[in-house]
Amino acid sequence: MSARTTAGATRSSGPARTSRMLVTGALLGCLLVVVLAVYFASSHPDGLESVAEQQGFAESAQDSATAGSPLADYGEPASGSGLLVGVAGIAITGTVAFAGFFLLSRRRSSAARS
Repeated sequence: MSARTTAGATRSSGPARTSRMLVTGALLGCLLVVVLAVYFASSHPDGLESVAEQQGFAESAQDSATAGSPLADYGEPASGSGLLVGVAGIAITGTVAFAGFFLLSRRRSSAARS
């Protein structure tokens, strides 16, 4: 990896910088989609709730033990809980993807050395 010094600052160039820019751009794009999608989310019940209402047993449903948590039932989009769910989804998916790619690259590197 090469480094370029500009006005006393060291910046990396090449593939590492390009990868960081790609990941940063993808992350910002995902966050933008989440922020915009929260306000367009449907307030109608999902499929399971809709069928329960149609069949007449929706009233017998009981809340779960986590009904008071911020992520329970996705909340109302205006309350910010929908945004919280979206950001949490991005964080969890990104973490799992990063860990998977990291493990695959280590496996590929160790196989190439052998």
